[in-house]
Amino acid sequence: MSTMLDDVHTSASSSPAQRLRTTMAAVRLSMSWLGVRKTLTAEQKAQAADAFGAEGDYLSAAKRLLNTKHPAYKAVTAVKNRAVGYWKSVSLPYPEPGIRLIRQDRVEAFAAQMREFQEDLDEAVRNLDEHYGDLRRAARDRLGTLYNRADYPDSLVGMFGIESDFPAVEAPDYLRQLNPQLYEQECQRVQQRFDEAVQLAEEAFTSELAKIVSHLTERLSGQIDGKVKVFRDSAIGNLTEFFERFRELNVRSSEQLDGLVADCQQIVRGVQPQQLRDNEGLRQHVATELSRLQSVLDGLLVDQPRRRILRKPR
Repeated sequence: MSTMLDDVHTSASSSPAQRLRTTMAAVRLSMSWLGVRKTLTAEQKAQAADAFGAEGDYLSAAKRLLNTKHPAYKAVTAVKNRAVGYWKSVSLPYPEPGIRLIRQDRVEAFAAQMREFQEDLDEAVRNLDEHYGDLRRAARDRLGTLYNRADYPDSLVGMFGIESDFPAVEAPDYLRQLNPQLYEQECQRVQQRFDEAVQLAEEAFTSELAKIVSHLTERLSGQIDGKVKVFRDSAIGNLTEFFERFRELNVRSSEQLDGLVADCQQIVRGVQPQQLRDNEGLRQHVATELSRLQSVLDGLLVDQPRRRILRKPR
């Protein structure tokens, strides 16, 4: 079954940037998070500076309010990392901070997944709150005179949150009536943004594939003390995940990149991790082919900054 992006690709007249505009939606992920560091007051910095014979104005210092290595706090952070990782895995970069592009037919699934992450976060925060008293007492003992009860809320419940929204990135239609010239300028700006988004997507895919191939090649061909290096199943699994994400999000903007991904798929097609451990000949063959592919990818990565410089000025 063809994907939405594949269907749009059948229109020969549409450019990669136009396909992005018609098939993708902007999505933004934001976090509300309790700060665990607090800058020292001028008086506290002066006291700290005296211990080193320094001047307080030239010293930058902060105190850690909570032990972020506590298992309960690490569980809260883990939910945040999972949410960010998921957001990036199902979207493409966009040249505005905090915004990425997601397929329009994945919006509902994305929103549902974000709700699950928030539920997981709420549960993790409730667990952290049960340890909050101990964490504050530990902070008081370790901070000494720097401890200030006012730095700590009474409860951690409600102090952490994950939110997502879908901001408009197209020129507002009302501007067409108010000021047609300004509306046209905004349309051109949006087009430039999507042109750059295509370039960013190419660079992200190329960089990710190069990193995975490099790691896999090094695992397959390298040795330690005359013995082959440890080869984990995830080395192949990471490639499989990449192929799936590329299939879902690729807008067919680079025939060369499409060809490299296809070559990589051909090299590892049907190859199981255990076969690479047991069959030295197969292992060396795959390593050689991947090494050849890696050299081409490295060349693309070197060329990308130049391609950015040569783009038309805005």
